[in-house]
Amino acid sequence: MTLFGYQPKLVRRASLPSWKAAAFSVLALIVGLLLFSTVFLQAKVSPVDAYREIFRYAFVNTYGVRLTISRFIFLALVTYSFIIPFRAGLWNIGMSGQLYVGGLAVYGVVYLFGGRESSTAQLPALIVIPLMMIGAMAGGGLVGGIAGILKGRWNVNEIVSTMMLNFVAFYLTSLMIKEGGLFMNPGGRGESFELPPSVRAPAIADVPLTIFLVLILVFALQFMMSKTSLGYRIRAFGHSPSAARYAGVDTARLSVLVFVLGGALAGLAAYHYFAAVPGVFKIPRNYDYFGDLAFYGIICGLISLGNPLAALPVAFLFGGLSIGGRYAQGKLHLGFGVDYALMGVLMITLVMFQFFYRYQLMWIRKEE
Repeated sequence: MTLFGYQPKLVRRASLPSWKAAAFSVLALIVGLLLFSTVFLQAKVSPVDAYREIFRYAFVNTYGVRLTISRFIFLALVTYSFIIPFRAGLWNIGMSGQLYVGGLAVYGVVYLFGGRESSTAQLPALIVIPLMMIGAMAGGGLVGGIAGILKGRWNVNEIVSTMMLNFVAFYLTSLMIKEGGLFMNPGGRGESFELPPSVRAPAIADVPLTIFLVLILVFALQFMMSKTSLGYRIRAFGHSPSAARYAGVDTARLSVLVFVLGGALAGLAAYHYFAAVPGVFKIPRNYDYFGDLAFYGIICGLISLGNPLAALPVAFLFGGLSIGGRYAQGKLHLGFGVDYALMGVLMITLVMFQFFYRYQLMWIRKEE
């Protein structure tokens, strides 16, 4: 096509300024919200009213903000769990399984200290809480490490292995909380016992202290990726595994390491979910719900292009919208799953707009 002697041509970008990437993300968000407005119109609900309820509850309402912050912490941790292997060119699709086993480790520590017998048991918090966190990271890291060994030693596709491990961890969790399981609720219900208040995550002004773990991790990961030899090896392996091997990188050991680190952070997300999120404190019957939430970490990691700093606003936005969407669904009498649908449309739109991160449309003068 020629217009006034010029032809359009897609040109791959050499680089993209941060402000322009942010502008594309904002534009994608606006487009996604406009597209989803058709769902509200079909339900005979004003999109303006619906979005007002969503944003007001998620980012203004006191209780809603508390839930948003808790969801943000969880999403940030599972996003980092995805980002570390992703920067090495590997895909961690197993955050759900790592979450399950990390959560079981949390309850295992409390069980060993006698916390199953009474929901009001006074356990030594200064000892138990650190052990819960260490156990969660060890459990998640163990599951991640299995996938890393399979990839590093036998080149087993990490997407397949992590997905299969998800199913193993899913049924292991079922075994532990159902009838006859070690962690079954003392009342006989098909759920785990409740964590005693004495070992729940400490909070300041209703904000769990696990938020400091996220803030420490973001700078630690950014420093590791950009300033350390380990970060260089991870990035080199991600760009070209063969070149990394030629440069002397032990790719088998590196595969194990990134999956162990990723799994450990997923386990830490499980600790936060059960010990800090208001109203949870036990593994419920529908425990697959928090496992499904882990997959949002993949989308947040892709949208942020594997950048730990950029992942924070993305996780905060989606954390708030998931909370606000669930609230608006009930208040405006919308169909079940509106919150999931909203998140899905926005995530797809943001991923689609990544095309403009890599390419730009230029008008080239047609040669005679």
